[in-house]
Amino acid sequence: MTTRIAASLPIPTAEALACSAVLSRDITARIEAAGGWVGFDDFMNLALYSPGRGYYAGGAYKFGAGGDFLTAPEISATFAQTLAAQVAQLLDLTSPHIVEVGAGSGQLAADLLLELAQRGQLPKRYEILEVSGELRARQRKTIGQRAPHYLHCVHWLDYLPEHFDGLVLANEVLDAMPVHLVTWTAEAIAERGVAVNDGQFIWRDRRAGGRLLEHAQALAEECAIAPGYLSEIALLAPAWVAQWAAILGRGALLLIDYGFPRREYYHPQRDAGTLMCHYRHHAHGEPFYLPGLQDITAHIDFTAIVEAGCKAGLDLLGYTTQSSFLFNCGLTEILARTPVSDPMRYLPLANAAQKLVSPAEMGELFKVLALGKGISEPLLGFVNSDRSATL
Repeated sequence: MTTRIAASLPIPTAEALACSAVLSRDITARIEAAGGWVGFDDFMNLALYSPGRGYYAGGAYKFGAGGDFLTAPEISATFAQTLAAQVAQLLDLTSPHIVEVGAGSGQLAADLLLELAQRGQLPKRYEILEVSGELRARQRKTIGQRAPHYLHCVHWLDYLPEHFDGLVLANEVLDAMPVHLVTWTAEAIAERGVAVNDGQFIWRDRRAGGRLLEHAQALAEECAIAPGYLSEIALLAPAWVAQWAAILGRGALLLIDYGFPRREYYHPQRDAGTLMCHYRHHAHGEPFYLPGLQDITAHIDFTAIVEAGCKAGLDLLGYTTQSSFLFNCGLTEILARTPVSDPMRYLPLANAAQKLVSPAEMGELFKVLALGKGISEPLLGFVNSDRSATL
């Protein structure tokens, strides 16, 4: 971590620094046990998910104004209220059951339950798949405070279900799944991994092999990747989506995240990849900074997600920008519930909606993807898709 970047970030507490130091020692021990090198995907997994100490498995506050980043549900309840139109249609077409994966603060679950109840379409079960005990407690508290009458509908899962009919909802989940880093050179394709030197994490490249090499070679040919190019290849996220093909009976995955189709993801000008870290609403590119205290993410190659899902037996039901999706689902009508003549209430809602749909904010970078089984009817959120959002 350079002094310049460290100086620009908020100073962690002594307790947070101590927790990060323990996790750093654990990761160092894992690297040494692996012969002095691990792929970046292993480092990312340890930094984010090490039990009790990783970013998503520890106790650091992550979401909202007091955390490290804002997600759409934290920006405004308008997001969930609008999303509920698509959720309600899918529950009608499949089964009145929802599994939300990685429910964050619980804000989306609470607001969805309130809106679905208002529409007379409360699900029989709202299940949350969450790896963090601390986040489970926070989700239970949020739902209990915001939607106490519907807390009885909510259940927490430790594992993916063996069979499921209904809706699987994942908002900003895929971007936090570990990725490989690959660099294409004139001599070879190398995997960029992590080693330790004088107690510090450092980058170290090795020749890529196996499935990773096969993917990298195929990308080089398909996208005309030139020597000197560095980017990510996600193997876990597509495999996770494909798992649902064996689980879903009649149902759908609704995936909301930031990313691009493959031709844009591996564009010649995006030659340093998309890896990004988030700490106290500051974004930077230093993943070795204070492991366990910051989020580490990469954008989504939506083409890879769709290919994996369809190959496993899922159908592509829709793909569009978040802006197009929300307007299709009735964002304008949701805003109209609050009179323009009441500026104290209306203006904050309108400003929040602008963040959700503006091309300069979340509107175009974030995409919405639906994959499923047993659904032939057109889905509401994709009826008038953004023509720029093509795979």
